[in-house]
Amino acid sequence: MLTVTGLNQFYGGSHTLRDVAFEAPSGAVTAILGRNGVGKTTLLKCIAGLLPARSGSIGFDGADVTRLAPYQRARLGLGYVPQGREIFPRLTVEENLRLGLATRAKGTPIPPRIFEMFPVLADMMQRRGGDLSGGQQQQLAIGRALAMGPKLLVLDEPTEGIQPSIIKDIERAIRRLAGEGEMAILLVEQYYDFARSLADRYVVLSRGEVIKAGNGADMERDGVRACLTV
Repeated sequence: MLTVTGLNQFYGGSHTLRDVAFEAPSGAVTAILGRNGVGKTTLLKCIAGLLPARSGSIGFDGADVTRLAPYQRARLGLGYVPQGREIFPRLTVEENLRLGLATRAKGTPIPPRIFEMFPVLADMMQRRGGDLSGGQQQQLAIGRALAMGPKLLVLDEPTEGIQPSIIKDIERAIRRLAGEGEMAILLVEQYYDFARSLADRYVVLSRGEVIKAGNGADMERDGVRACLTV
C-alpha cells in the first residue's frame, strides 16, 4: 500500500531524512520507532504531503504521490492523525467527524464502526472538541481520519499524554482495523511495549536513517528496545 524509496529531507543545513526506504502493506501495522528528534514526524509529514521530499519517491496504492498536495493524497485514501491531535476545539464532536467526510460523496453518514470502537464519541456528539479530555480528543482525531474510509491510516504518537485506559481502547481499535485487512496502518510510537504489542513490521530510525527493520515478532531478539533508550 505504501512504498517509500530513497527519501531525503533537510531542515536548514541539517539532513533530517537520509535515503529512508521501507514498505507498509495492507492488513498490517508497520511501526516507526526512534528517539526524539530522529526524523519520525518529518517522515510522516512527507508521506502526508505537508513537507516536500527533497529527493526520493513515495508510492501509494500503486501511484506515485511524491509531488501531490495533501488534499490529493487524502482523496486517494491517506488518513493522517498528527501528533498533538489538532482537532478543531470550537467545533462539536459531530462537526469534527463530518470534516473527515470531506473526501466522500455529499450525504455520506459517519461510519458506525467509529462509535463501536470509541463509544464515548456517540455520547458527546454536541460537545465542543476543546471540552474533551486529551484522551477523548485523541479518539476524536482517529475517528475523524477513519470517517474518510482510508486505505492508509498514519498515526503520529497516539499514546502521547494519554491515560492508560484510553491507551487500551486505542490499542484495541488499531488491532481491529489491522485485522479487518482493509487498510495499512503506519504507527509512529516511542512507547516500546505499545508498539511491540501491535507491530507486524517495524522500522527504527536514528539520525534520519533506517538502522533496523524487520518483523514485529522479532523486536526483542533484534534489540529494538535498546535503540530507544537514551
